[in-house]
Amino acid sequence: MDGHRHLHARKRMSKSLEPYPARTPWKRMLDRAVLGVGILGPIMSIPQIALIYISRDAAGVSPVSFLAWALFDIPWIVYGLVHREPPIVVTYTLWLAFNLLIFLGALIYG
Repeated sequence: MDGHRHLHARKRMSKSLEPYPARTPWKRMLDRAVLGVGILGPIMSIPQIALIYISRDAAGVSPVSFLAWALFDIPWIVYGLVHREPPIVVTYTLWLAFNLLIFLGALIYG
């Protein structure tokens, strides 16, 4: 495919994309809600992190699981950056940080 046809193919594809921020109030509210949930979800792991580091005990916490979850967060962060999707980038960056903290706590205190 030469460059000229490629450019027109991309123009046709981009016409089906929704603008960000959305034009309708309901979709803008949904965009904000998704970002909020994306932040609150990882924050729910703070009690686990606090328990590990305050009690200095990670019995029953699998370091392998949390390392795997941290590694699985990386492709999502890259995807969000490439597609310029702030909710995905914020959510999975927070998950990466918290999963790594739990992984390290499980290694140190497990």
